Amino acid sequence: MSSSHIKTRLPGPKAQALIERDRLVSTPSLPRDYPFVMHKGRGAEVWDVDGNRFLDFAAGIAVCSTGHAHPAVVAAIKQAADDFLHISSDYWHERMTSLCERVNALGPVGEAAQVFICQSGTEAVEGALKLARYVTGRPRFIGFLGGFHGRTLGSLAFTASKYTQQAGFFPPMPGVTHVPYPNPYRPLFAGADQGQAVLDYIENTLFRTNVPASEVAAVLVEPIQGEGGYLVPPDGFLRGLRELCDRHGILLIFDEVQAGVGRSGKMFASQHWGVTPDIMTLAKGLGSGLPIGLTVARRRYMERWKPGAHGNTYGGNPLCCAAALATLELVESEYAANAAQVGEYFMNRLRQLQQRFNCIGEVRGKGLMIGVELVEDRTSRTPAKDLCQAVLTRAFHNGLLLLSCGMSTVRFMPPLMIDTSHVDEAMELLEIALKEALAGT
Repeated sequence: MSSSHIKTRLPGPKAQALIERDRLVSTPSLPRDYPFVMHKGRGAEVWDVDGNRFLDFAAGIAVCSTGHAHPAVVAAIKQAADDFLHISSDYWHERMTSLCERVNALGPVGEAAQVFICQSGTEAVEGALKLARYVTGRPRFIGFLGGFHGRTLGSLAFTASKYTQQAGFFPPMPGVTHVPYPNPYRPLFAGADQGQAVLDYIENTLFRTNVPASEVAAVLVEPIQGEGGYLVPPDGFLRGLRELCDRHGILLIFDEVQAGVGRSGKMFASQHWGVTPDIMTLAKGLGSGLPIGLTVARRRYMERWKPGAHGNTYGGNPLCCAAALATLELVESEYAANAAQVGEYFMNRLRQLQQRFNCIGEVRGKGLMIGVELVEDRTSRTPAKDLCQAVLTRAFHNGLLLLSCGMSTVRFMPPLMIDTSHVDEAMELLEIALKEALAGT
């Protein structure tokens, strides 16, 4: 199935030519894993400039939630473009208000909310941090090792998934203390319940020895950790974190930039544990490919901001709001449920593959946010970093687009509209890639 879609030796001549042009004029800082040059996309399929067809299980880093060029999203964008392309958020328009109303109705923070609209996840996180400081008057924060929250200096202070993201940029925003994210597969604390162990560490060690709880404005956490390895926290952890924050008057911020908007099989990943934050950040899949981010906060906090306390020139862009409204309609009516159903089928297929390959240490995830951690062998659990990269490369050459996360985890974040036939094709291509990588092809 793979070879019939790959027409040229990769990268093909047109791709090579464009990459060489780009090398002279684009920043080298972009973390590119393999030479894919996109031409067009439809649903879960994409084609490069040489006519090669690929199955896209990266979705623009979990951005193309409804698939490439979904007709309903494209139509909404075109209609908005016919009306006007921009009006600053100093003013009002129907789509912007409708989006805020729609998000409010989804209940992300468990009570009446207000929304700040921006263009990206890192901006949404910056808004959340500024609001937390503004509301509490406190200077400190707690983040988690392995977390990714963006690359601007405030969000970068929390980002701790790869040291290269901070190297050369120190110091970022001061006042952030990191604690371990609970990982039962690679436990850092004694005891079977790593979630409770982390909570005990914060309460009984950190707060008693280094960070006064009374100075902490907020705890920022991903309900399912993304860049850190697609880690699903133990049951009880998020609820325990909610209770800890409530005891000390600390705001709880859920970064759902990657895990939200149906990715986990529910509208918000935190709904799997029935926990709501004070502030939630959303982006990535919200616009089906158009740049939009949201800082959503409980109204009783957000309404304390005075005019001019925070702003954004492009926030509420009509095209982006139209795309978000269409996306939310599709996700709420169909695609979140599809992600849950197809995701379960996908994880079962991956666990069957795990039984045949000793290098697959763990399969984990929820919905269509799935990680496969590769190891030297399941006994030692030593991360197989080179193997992970080789699998990505071989998958590309066979027609499957993937990305990695954590130390050696292949992550699967396809469009939420895929069906089991897409999964079956991906599994065939993945097994070929895995065999080739293990053989050193």
